[in-house]
Amino acid sequence: MKSSNNIQFSRRSFLRTSALASGGMLVGFNLFNACKPDVKPPVDLSLLNYNDFNAFIKISDDGKVTIFSPNPEIGQGVKTSMPMLIAEELDVAWSDVHVAQGALDTKNFTRQVAGGSQSLRQGWEPLRQTGATARQMLVNAAAARWGVDASECTTKEGVIKNANGDELGYGEVVHEAAALEVPEDVKLKDPKDFTIIGKGQSNVDIDEIVTGKPLFGLDYKREGMQYVSVLRPPAFGQVLESFDDSSARSVNGVNDVIRFGDKIAVLANSTWSAMKGKKALKVEWKQDTKAESTEMHDKLLMDLLDGNKFETFRKDGDVNKAFAEADQILERTYESPFLPHNCMEPMNFFANVTTDKIELVGPIQTPARTASRIAGMLGRDESEITLEMTRMGGGFGRRLYGDFAMEAAEISHLAKKPVQVVFSREDDMAAGIYRPAIKYRIKAAVKEGKVSAYHLKEAAINSNMYGLIPNFFPAGAVANYQVDGANYKSNITTGAWRAPYTNFLASAEQSFFDELAELMEVDRIQLHLDLLQNVKGTTDERIQYSPERLEGVIKKVVEASNYGKSKEGVYQGFAVYYCHNTHVAEVADVVMDNGFPVVKKVTCVVDCGIVVNPLGAENQVVGGVIDGIGHAMYGELTFDDGEPQSNNFNSYQLIRMNQTPQVDVHFIQNNIAPTGLGEPTLPPVGGAISNAIYAATGKRLYKQPFINNLDLEQVIG
Repeated sequence: MKSSNNIQFSRRSFLRTSALASGGMLVGFNLFNACKPDVKPPVDLSLLNYNDFNAFIKISDDGKVTIFSPNPEIGQGVKTSMPMLIAEELDVAWSDVHVAQGALDTKNFTRQVAGGSQSLRQGWEPLRQTGATARQMLVNAAAARWGVDASECTTKEGVIKNANGDELGYGEVVHEAAALEVPEDVKLKDPKDFTIIGKGQSNVDIDEIVTGKPLFGLDYKREGMQYVSVLRPPAFGQVLESFDDSSARSVNGVNDVIRFGDKIAVLANSTWSAMKGKKALKVEWKQDTKAESTEMHDKLLMDLLDGNKFETFRKDGDVNKAFAEADQILERTYESPFLPHNCMEPMNFFANVTTDKIELVGPIQTPARTASRIAGMLGRDESEITLEMTRMGGGFGRRLYGDFAMEAAEISHLAKKPVQVVFSREDDMAAGIYRPAIKYRIKAAVKEGKVSAYHLKEAAINSNMYGLIPNFFPAGAVANYQVDGANYKSNITTGAWRAPYTNFLASAEQSFFDELAELMEVDRIQLHLDLLQNVKGTTDERIQYSPERLEGVIKKVVEASNYGKSKEGVYQGFAVYYCHNTHVAEVADVVMDNGFPVVKKVTCVVDCGIVVNPLGAENQVVGGVIDGIGHAMYGELTFDDGEPQSNNFNSYQLIRMNQTPQVDVHFIQNNIAPTGLGEPTLPPVGGAISNAIYAATGKRLYKQPFINNLDLEQVIG
C-alpha cells in the first residue's frame, strides 16, 4: 500500500504554494502560566518589522516568525498542527511562531478547504518543503556573508552556525535570503530528528477562546452593519405566496424588510430586533412540490431495497451462484434516520456588497467555491471579492455549502448596506442540509466454514455512497462480492455529514459481522483476521485499505481493552473500520444500570501514520467517538408534511455530559505520512456499542437511534 501522496514541489509552488495548508491561529501567553509573577506579556507583533519571505512565511528582524495559514479551522486543530509542519522544517522555536489566518487567495494558495480529513494528508510534504526551502535560503544567505560553503552550516531554533562557531539569527539575514534564488530538491528532516512534530502542543486559540476574544463568525462587527434574520419556507416543497410586513416594520430597531426569492429578510440594529421582526411577519405559503414525511421515506427506501433498480458499484465473482451453493445464509436490514449538523455556532455570515467590491467575512469550509458562487449570482468578477475566514464553532460538513453566505451577499446587494445574516437554532435545524436517511441490506453466504459471498445493497435519500467506499473492507476479502445502490430524489436538502456515508455504513457492517461470526460459531476477532489474510499481497489497485494496518489496530485494541477478559458485569463489543485513509479499531464496554445498557468506556486504537500533534490528535479521537455514540444512541430528525419535527435541543437529543464514557486512546507508532483524524473514529463506534449492547441484553439492534429500538421492558424483565 502506498501511503504518501505524490505532490510535486517546485519553485513556483513554493512562491505560490501548491498544497493544502491550515487555518489561522494566534499565539498568546498561556492562560495557566499567567498567574506566575515572572511571566512576560505577549509580544506586540504589530510593532515588528517583518520581511515578506513567501506566501506562507514572514520573518522579522528579531527572528519572530509569522506563518500564514490559509485553511479554515472548524475545531479539527489544523491551526495548531499544520503550522507545526512548516516550523519543524524551518527549524525555529515553536515559542517564536505566530500564525495569522490567511484570507481567500486563489493565486497563492490552493485547496483552501476544510473537509474530508485531508488537511494533514495533503499538506504533509508540501508544507514541510515550504519550511525546509526557507531554511535553506536563510542558510545560503549566512554562508554567503561568511564566505563559506552552505553545507558547513547548521541551524537550530532560528540560529545559523558555521564550522568556526560563528552565529547569525534568521532575522539578521532574512532580507538577503528573501532576495536569493529559490533552491530546489531541499532535504527534509528524518522523523527521528523532529523536535516539534510529535510533541503535544496546546490549541493555539485556547487563551482567546476561554477569555472571549473575537474569533468566531458571530463575533464579527462592522460600523453601520445591519443584523439580518431570514424567514424561510417552514416546510420543504413550499414557496412564498404573499406576506404583510407592516407589523414587522413597526418593531423597534427594525429598519427594512426585503423579499428575495421565497425568503424574507428583516434588517435591524440587533439580532433581537431582527428576530422579533421576523416573528411579526404575516405570511402565506403554498405547496409547490410534494410534502414528504418520514413514514413515506421509510416505505420508499424499503421498496428500493426490495426492487431491482440498482447501480452496481463493484462486482467480484458471482454472488448469486455463491448464495445458491451456500451452507448458511445471513441477511439483515439496517436503518438510519436524517440527522442535522447542530453546530454549536449557528450559521452566520457578513457581506458588504458595493459597486466596486464585495467584502465577505465569516465561518466557511469552502471559501473559494463560495466566493465563485456569489460572483456568479451577482454577475460580478471574482477579482472584486475578498473573503476573510473566521474560526468556526463546528462545521461537520454543514459549512461546506455556503448557502448562508450567499444569502448575506444577496441581501447586502439589495439593501446596499453591510449585513450579517444570523440563524437562530430553529433556523439552523429547519433550514438544514441533512445527513440523508439510508437503509442497508447485507447478505452473506457461508460455505464449508468460510465466507463465500457478500452482497451489500444501499437505498438512500438523494445520493448514494462515494465510489471509493465499495473498495473498503471487506472488498478483496471475499471472492464473491457485490455492492449496489439505489436512491430516491427528494426535495429535502441533504449533504455531507461528519464521515459521509461511512458514519452509518460502518455501524451496519460491523454489527452484521458480529452476528455472522455468531452464526458461523467462530471468534469475532478471528473472523476479521482470517478475512484480512485473503487481502494480503493483493494486486487489486482498487483496494483502499491496508490489511496489515487493519490487522495491527485489531490486535492492539484486543490487548489494550483486555477484550474477552472483562470484569463480571462488563459486556464488550468490537468493531474495526477504515475510512478517510485511517485505520481504526474500537472496543466498547457496556454495563447494565437499572435494566438499561450504559456505555462506560471505549478503547480506541488508531493508525493514522505519524501523529503530528498528539494532544490535538487525542482530542479529535475522543470527540469523534463521543459524537458517534451520541448520534447512534439518540440522534433522529423526522418529517411530517415536509416540516422537520425538531427545531431545538428540547426535542432533539444530543449526548449529555453525564452520558459520555471514558475514551482510552492509543496510536500505532510508525513513520508513515499522516492521514485524517477528524472523521474516522466516529464510524466504527456505532457497531462497537451495538455489539456490546447485544452482549449485555441479547437484543440485536438494526435501527438507529438505538434508544428508540431497545425494548426496555424486555431488557428489564
